[in-house]
Amino acid sequence: MGIGQVGAASLTQSNDAAVGELNDIVGFHIRLAHGAVYRHFVETFVDLGLTQKQVSVLWLVDELPGISQIDLGQRLRMDRATTMTIINRLQARDYVRRERSETDGRKQALYLTEAGTEALARAKQAIGEHEEWLKSRFTAEEVEKLVEMLARIHD
Repeated sequence: MGIGQVGAASLTQSNDAAVGELNDIVGFHIRLAHGAVYRHFVETFVDLGLTQKQVSVLWLVDELPGISQIDLGQRLRMDRATTMTIINRLQARDYVRRERSETDGRKQALYLTEAGTEALARAKQAIGEHEEWLKSRFTAEEVEKLVEMLARIHD
């Protein structure tokens, strides 16, 4: 029986004594969940040497070839310095290349290289494994609802 079928009440009741009133704080549970998901992500991606943000950048550049560095940062909700640092690291690994935008010479257009396409393919396979691990804890309906509820927080 998966965790989704056990019920949240029985899981949180076992923590009552260990964390006391913290057990009633939603943000506390979000932090714990984030930590568990992040640890599993790191374990899954250890051989790829990529961070979550780097994978997100590769994925979006693949889906939107020629996207500007500024637009990429905005879509991923990253500041300019973070975006530039990530792009610089990916470019140093020959995963992305910058070109002057054809529509606005002030902007950098981003494209995946062949090595970047290969790295993204490996990352997508690892993401599939990570998502399978995460989603196995819930029913399909719970996954849909969870995504909907989390979007209320981050949108």
